[in-house]
Amino acid sequence: MSLKKLAEHLGLSPATVSLVINRSIVADSIPQETKDRIFAAARKFKYRPNFFARSLRTQRSFTIGVIVPEVSDGYSASVMRGVEDYLLQEGYFYFVASHRHRADLIDEYPRMFLERSVDGLIAVDTPWLLNLSVPVVTVSGHHNVKGVINIVLNHQRAAEVALKHLFHLGHRQIAFIKGQEFSSDTEIRWASIERVACQLGLTINPRLVVQLEGDSPSPQLGYVATRRLLASGVPFSALFAFNDISAMGAIRALRESGLQVPEDVSVVGFDDIQSAAYQNPSLTTVRQPLREMGRAAAEILLKRINRPGADLHDQHTVEPELVIRETTCPASDGRRSPSKSKH
Repeated sequence: MSLKKLAEHLGLSPATVSLVINRSIVADSIPQETKDRIFAAARKFKYRPNFFARSLRTQRSFTIGVIVPEVSDGYSASVMRGVEDYLLQEGYFYFVASHRHRADLIDEYPRMFLERSVDGLIAVDTPWLLNLSVPVVTVSGHHNVKGVINIVLNHQRAAEVALKHLFHLGHRQIAFIKGQEFSSDTEIRWASIERVACQLGLTINPRLVVQLEGDSPSPQLGYVATRRLLASGVPFSALFAFNDISAMGAIRALRESGLQVPEDVSVVGFDDIQSAAYQNPSLTTVRQPLREMGRAAAEILLKRINRPGADLHDQHTVEPELVIRETTCPASDGRRSPSKSKH
């Protein structure tokens, strides 16, 4: 069916149908009921707009480039679901490239995307210092680059909800697993943890702080880091991990050392990836609204593409939420010390 015949069937002008089908900015003024009628008829008659004609007319490819560290890990996959939700809704296609934290790929991929005529870029947990000819939105980006909008978590609030939870449960000897040096959130999150600990009067023992090493999205990294904590011989009653994946590895290491979670050591993760609720025991964690962050990144990017002069803030902050499950409980004077367990 042609656009003209579809318009005749609906009793509307071809221009109106075209504006709605092609999701034009001008279509915002058309009643939603009319839009619904047009999309319903397009589905019924299997009408497809001419993509090449649309691209030539608008000088756009209706394609977005997305850069992530790793496609398969819980964090990036959750963000990507939100990106995909919005782009599909708006009729956009997208390419995804994973750089595995390689500096050469982080530098190369933007150029390759531009060669493929993308209309804009979304960078997830990727250091971003480039000022490109197309709009860019970052998720967990912390560099102030002209024209780049950052979607960030309120890390101060995240540290507060996690540490206050453990503090009110009576935990004073808390171990920490920091993120890798290359992670965009590591520095700002750790600074927030130090500030909140100071406010609560909690002393952070340097011997109870370890850092994830390696770029694998496997629980193995958290497992190895926790083994290092246990080997220090310094007792701790709680552990705050950089992400849920490392928290899962930590629980395995604690169990192998003869410690029960949470009876001997409480564990708090970060992100609330889908599998966190289905661990045994289910994981207490700080929820980042990852899917919503991805959707917000896509929505803001398309606003910048459609309205180049729009007044948009350089930073969009989202709020965390503590999800209390089964890996935390009150500290007990009679609990076994990790330094005395077998490891």
